[in-house]
Amino acid sequence: MLANYPLMAALTAIIFAQAIKVPIAYLLKRQTSLILVTSTGGMPSSHSACVSALITALALEYGASSPLVAIASTFGIIVMFDSMGVRRQSGEQGILLNQLVVEFNQLQSKVLRLTHEAEVTEEQQEKHLKEYLGHKPIEVFFGILTGILVAFVVRNIFY
Repeated sequence: MLANYPLMAALTAIIFAQAIKVPIAYLLKRQTSLILVTSTGGMPSSHSACVSALITALALEYGASSPLVAIASTFGIIVMFDSMGVRRQSGEQGILLNQLVVEFNQLQSKVLRLTHEAEVTEEQQEKHLKEYLGHKPIEVFFGILTGILVAFVVRNIFY
């Protein structure tokens, strides 16, 4: 028997969701890199996988009417709503700001060439805000499914 099954299910869901981002990005023909394993955003949502695994594990362990399930569900709704709302909007603003910076650097390079001054450094051009912070609703949905599945798998392995 696993000492803290709900915690292990939640942590396993995070690790699993982060690990499968690379093959999923490859299958969806998106830019792939091992950096995806440690990044926020993407398919599936590890935030949603974590909280849904926690909720599922608590429901299996203590029953659906447990106050722990109610607390975890409330927490989970907030986490998932935040990942689709505030954090996603921050990412979209990051995209826009990065486009503005690129355009500004291009304009600055042209002005510097016209005035025969030094070029804009590569470091200045490569300064980017993080763009992939939040999740699309479909990423949250698959995160929820991932979390539920992981909770059942962890339970079957350790019980």
